[in-house]
Amino acid sequence: MEIPSGVYDVLTDPRTAITGDRVQIPFQLDRAQYEQVNKILKEIGGRWDGRTKVRAHVFPFPVEEFMRACLATREFPSRFEQGWYPTPPPVVHEILEHAAIRQGMSVLEPSAGTGSIVGPATGRGAVVDCVEFDERRARVLREQGAARRVVEADFLDLDPLDCSHGYRRVLMNPPFAAAVQHVHHAMGFLDDDGTLVAVLPESVMWHSDRATVEFRDLIASAEGEFIPLPDESFVPSGTSVRTVLLVVDAEPDGPLPTHGWHQRQPRQLDLFASA
Repeated sequence: MEIPSGVYDVLTDPRTAITGDRVQIPFQLDRAQYEQVNKILKEIGGRWDGRTKVRAHVFPFPVEEFMRACLATREFPSRFEQGWYPTPPPVVHEILEHAAIRQGMSVLEPSAGTGSIVGPATGRGAVVDCVEFDERRARVLREQGAARRVVEADFLDLDPLDCSHGYRRVLMNPPFAAAVQHVHHAMGFLDDDGTLVAVLPESVMWHSDRATVEFRDLIASAEGEFIPLPDESFVPSGTSVRTVLLVVDAEPDGPLPTHGWHQRQPRQLDLFASA
């Protein structure tokens, strides 16, 4: 959700202190301003503590880095949405540990947000291309300069066959509400011997709809693994949704619909057409 201009002005005022687990505004707001700021900070997860030694909105998580990402794009993830939740640093660390990135390795990050993953991945030697739908977040990614390329598009609209190569790694924290669809689509950009690492809502382990069941079967056939993350892993990003980390390796002629698999399909269809 967009941060209203009045709230943005207050939160970016140099007098406002955003440190540790609190946001402290040491100057007077009129009633309408205060109610608007209070509403947004409560929506993000803070609560007002009026004690003399505190007098700040206090959060159940370190809020500084999260607020920086929100203010960079002038938006925040409402707790009622299942959309963009910045990847907290401990989760990024887990993603990169399982990715085992080597110098010069090609990486794709769909739904890249404001760069929580791309920066640390580049720091480990990866060459990262990002896809981001939101123009504000895409602008932030370009300004950071960590990504080799930033594609501003809906990832689901991109055709793997328009990509000249597969990626050695696909690292992703997709929109939770459409996570299975995004991960399945991302496999089409993965090298035949690449690795995909994705954050998923824990519900992927037990949802019984056809798409999720088929997705679990596909991961099982590829000997992939769902690794539970700590219960409150995404509390720093404003949601208590439980999450797991999917790690799955592709193999040539394996069951995953990789980039190579997509490339082979037209040739197979041509063979059938000429038979």
